[in-house]
Parts: sequence; C-alpha cells; structure tokens
Amino acid sequence: MNWKQKLLTPGHEKSTFLIRLMVGVVFLSEGIQKFLFPSLRGAGRFAKIGLPEPEFLGYFVGGFEVFCGLLILLGLLTRLAAIPTLIIMIVALASTKTQILADEGFWSMMHASRTDWAMMLGSIFLIIKGSGQWAIDQLIFPQKQY
Repeated sequence: MNWKQKLLTPGHEKSTFLIRLMVGVVFLSEGIQKFLFPSLRGAGRFAKIGLPEPEFLGYFVGGFEVFCGLLILLGLLTRLAAIPTLIIMIVALASTKTQILADEGFWSMMHASRTDWAMMLGSIFLIIKGSGQWAIDQLIFPQKQY
C-alpha cells in the first residue's frame, strides 16, 4: 500500500468513533467560539499572547477548527483533517503554555494544558488509525477486513 492509499484508508475499529467524537466536538466548538466571541477566544486572545496579525489569525484558525472538526466528526478525510488540528495544538502548547511553565512551574503548566494534550494526542491517534467504522470514509474508501 503506497502512502496515498494509507492516508485515505479509514481503518476498521468501531471504538475510533469515540476519539473522533471527542476531537471533532472540541475543535468544532472552539472554532465556532472564535467567531462568536472574538475578543475572548479569537483575535483578542491572540493579541494578548503577542501573536502577529491577531485579527486574521483568529478567523484563520477558527475556520480550520470548524472545518476540520466537522470533517473529523463525519469521518470524512479524517487523517488529512487531523493534520491541521495537530499543528494547531502544537502551536497552542508552544505559544501559551511555555510562559506558564516559566512563570508558575511544571504542575501549573500541566494543569493548564490538559485539554491541549488530549486534543494533540487524539489528533495523532486519528492520523495513525484513520476514521474507523461509522465514517463517511468507509463509504468512499472501502477496505477489506482481515
């Protein structure tokens, strides 16, 4: 199987749906909130932590969170959709949690980053395992079960 086929193969575990549900709902919800509450969750938050072009970045990241979260929930191109969510979580950890680590220590940082870690690891899981059963990917890219 070449890398393109592997990237589109959905996998066949039924329990993967639970990880898709967790990751998809959180990203969809957080993305919508960046549009509903930009001063708290989007551009305002990005400006507060010193990221460049916070207005653009807030809507850009929010759009990816909504789009990829929805794809993950539907199980459509799941592995591809999980790549941007992984990148978002790596940037979130690096841009917001390193300061907490420096100011307040390891345990405060770990507490503040618990959702970030869960979303990052959930995204990695989906990249590795695919969408699993109960996914649109199963209809588009059927595979033999062994």
